[in-house]
Formats: sequence, C-alpha cells, structure tokens
Amino acid sequence: MLPPLPRWFAHRGGGSLAPENTLAGIRLAARMGFRAVEFDVMLSADATPLLIHDETLVRTTNGSGRVCETPDAHLFSLDAGGGEPPPRFVEAALLCRQLGLLANVEIKPAQGHEVRTAEVLARMAADLWRDAAQMPLLSSFSLAALEIARDLAPEIPRGILFDRVPEDWLRQLHELQAVTLHCNAAHLTDDVLQEAGAAGIPVLCYTVNAAEKAKMLFARGVTALFTDRLDLFASETNDYKGLHSPG
Repeated sequence: MLPPLPRWFAHRGGGSLAPENTLAGIRLAARMGFRAVEFDVMLSADATPLLIHDETLVRTTNGSGRVCETPDAHLFSLDAGGGEPPPRFVEAALLCRQLGLLANVEIKPAQGHEVRTAEVLARMAADLWRDAAQMPLLSSFSLAALEIARDLAPEIPRGILFDRVPEDWLRQLHELQAVTLHCNAAHLTDDVLQEAGAAGIPVLCYTVNAAEKAKMLFARGVTALFTDRLDLFASETNDYKGLHSPG
C-alpha cells in the first residue's frame, strides 16, 4: 500500500535551510509544516547505514575519504553541520516516526556496494517501521537495490528513480513491483506523464526550487515535488494527495 503522498518533500531533510541529511534538517522541515522528507542512506565501513549523499566525506562533513571505507568510530565523530555528526539511519527513522513524517529513503549505495546496502536497509526499514500506520517509501537509481528491497521487504512501497526516464520505464517499474516514478523535473516529457497517468502511477519530480516551475509541473499532472526551498513552499504543505498503489 502506497502511503498518502503530500505535494511536497523536503529534499535531503531540510533543503537549503539546514545542513543536508541531518536530524536538524528533518526537525526543521517538520516545524515548517512539511509532512514528508527525503534523505539518502549509505553504508559505513562497518556496514552501518547513515544519512549522506556523496561517496566521500569532503563536501558535507569536516572529514575526508570514502564513506564506505571509514569505520564508525571515526565517522560518527565528524561534524556534518551545526556540530551534529552524520546521523545513523535508525535515528532518522525513529525521528520521522515520532514527528509523523513520511520518509522517502533513497538507497544510495557506494559503487560496488549495491547488494549489501540494499540488504541492510531493506531489513532494517522493515523492522523500524514494523506495524507502522505510515510506511516509508524506498527509492533508488540502482535497479539491483530495488530488486533486493522488493524481495526482502515487499511490504514497503518502492519508487523507481531516473534522471532521464527510459522508454521501457513502465516495464521496469512493474518488474520491481514499484508504485511511484521519481525523475528529474528538467527531463520529464509529456509522453511519460501520459503513460504514467494511464497506468495510475504517481510521478514525483526533483529538485524544484522555483514557484512558477512548481505551478507548471502540478498543472501538467505531476503528483509531488522535492524542494530545497522550504521557505518558498511551506504554505502549501497541507495539500495532500490521498493516493494508493494501483491494483
């Protein structure tokens, strides 16, 4: 069952108003009225899932080196912004449940770690949201990761993620038993929107930071948008789309 989808997701937690992929960002999004957040999850060298986007630590922390090669003892001593260490996935999941937020968890495996990342995340997500009224939404650019998530945690909805949507996207979506299509707003075509509409598939677009662009996308039939500009769209966050998975 696909959870009710809001029109807006806070991108990487708090968008541009807080350090990305942090608990502070998630809390800020909730305070501003957002009911859904998106964040990226990768594994440390000790196979601990944490919130981070890049495969290296340089851009978003005061550390260096590859995330997948950094042990927990060092990784969680770093500063990811505002004195906060990179959050563990379990911390973000529990916070989202506490705040009543829909979590779009992007499985973001380091190169060569697709299988292990998906296995750990799928099992952990199934446990962390066990018996929850609102399940998370797992998404990934990695089709292999989504396949593993489908097999290990079939009860958790999945979204297939593309930069440019391929012609056979609907076949891939059905094979993965996914329920949403996520794509780059800049590359979304009317043909894809029409095909998705006919199949009853919600389309979610990233990353939209301009009001006119958002208005145009909603008018074209896009279901939800990811944004960094929480300040621009906070007044619109109460408008829910009560959608469910097709079939």
